[in-house]
Amino acid sequence: MRKFFLAGLNGTAGAFAAGVALAAAAGVYSTAVHANNVIVLNSGEATLSLIDQTTHKVVATVPTGKEPHHLMATPDNASLIVANSVSNNLMFVDPKTGKTQRWLENIEDPYQLGFSPDHKWFVTTGLRLDRLDIYRYDGHDPVLVKRLPLEVMPSHMAFSSDSKTVFVTLQVSGELAAVDLPTQTVKWKTKVGKVPAGLWMTPGDKYLLVGMTGADYVAVVDWRNQKVVKTIQTGNGAHNFRSLDDGRHVAVSNRVASTISIIDEETLTNVGDITGLLPGPDDMELTADKKYLWVTFRFAKKVGIIDLASRKLIETIPVGRSPHGIYFFDRAPVTAANGA
Repeated sequence: MRKFFLAGLNGTAGAFAAGVALAAAAGVYSTAVHANNVIVLNSGEATLSLIDQTTHKVVATVPTGKEPHHLMATPDNASLIVANSVSNNLMFVDPKTGKTQRWLENIEDPYQLGFSPDHKWFVTTGLRLDRLDIYRYDGHDPVLVKRLPLEVMPSHMAFSSDSKTVFVTLQVSGELAAVDLPTQTVKWKTKVGKVPAGLWMTPGDKYLLVGMTGADYVAVVDWRNQKVVKTIQTGNGAHNFRSLDDGRHVAVSNRVASTISIIDEETLTNVGDITGLLPGPDDMELTADKKYLWVTFRFAKKVGIIDLASRKLIETIPVGRSPHGIYFFDRAPVTAANGA
C-alpha cells in the first residue's frame, strides 16, 4: 500500500499546476451548476466526477491534486474539502457545483480527515507518514497544533461525542489508538485484528465498530475497557461504514467479498447482505429520501446505485479510475469523512 501512495510523487508540482489551469478553463462547469450533483473522487487519476443525481450522467470531470481519497463538507456546508494525500494539500470546492474555490498548501499527507463534533478540531491521518496531524479550526483555515507520530499506517477515525477523543485505526500493527485532543497525546492502543480500517461509533458512544479489511468481520470494541467484546461476521475485506439513517442500522462495505452487510446497532448482528455487486465496494452515501445507497467500486471504475427496498444493484455509472470518496450536496454535514 505504501508503494501506491509514493507512486507519482515525481512531477506532482507540474501536475498540480496543470490541474489548476484545466479547472479554470471556460465551460468545464457549464452543464453542472445545480444543487443535486453527486461528487465522486477518482483517486487513481487525480480528478473528481460530477454526476447529475437526477439523470445519473457525469456532467463534468474536474482535476484535483494527486490521490484524492477522502472528502467532507466544512461545518457550515459552504465548502467541500478534498484531501489530496500525495500533493500535500487541500482543495476547497463549491459543494453545489464542484467548482474550485481555493487551495490550502502544506497539509502533509492528508489521507483521511475529520472535524470533531464541536468543530474546534480538524484532524488528518497521514497513512504514508505514520502520524496524526491535529489542527485548531477557526471557521476558515486549520491551524496546526501537533504532529503526533502514530504507527503503523493510521487510516480511519471516529470521534467521541464530547469531542475529547479521536479514535484511529492502525492498519499494519492491527491496533486501535485513542488520542486525547486537548493534550494531543496517545491515551492507549489495543490490538483489534488484521488490517483494521473503517470506524463507527454506535448510539450513546457505547461501542466502536471496526471494519477488518484483512479478515471477514467487524470487531465490536468496548473502548472504555479497551477490548474486543464481540465479532460480527460480514464478508472478506470488511472496510467502511455508512448509517442508513433509521436510528438502528449501519451498512459496511466488504471490499474483497464485493458485498455490503447491514448491521443492527442494537443487537450487534448482521441482519442481511447485499450481493451481486461489482468488485471493490468502498465508500457509500445515502439519498435524502433514504431509498437508495450509492457506492463507489474501487476496482471497477464505476459508481453503483442500490435500491434498499429490494437490496439490489439497479444501476452503475462509469467514472474515473479507483473511485473512492462520494458526497451528496443535499446531505447534512458529518464530523468524519465517509470512506477510506
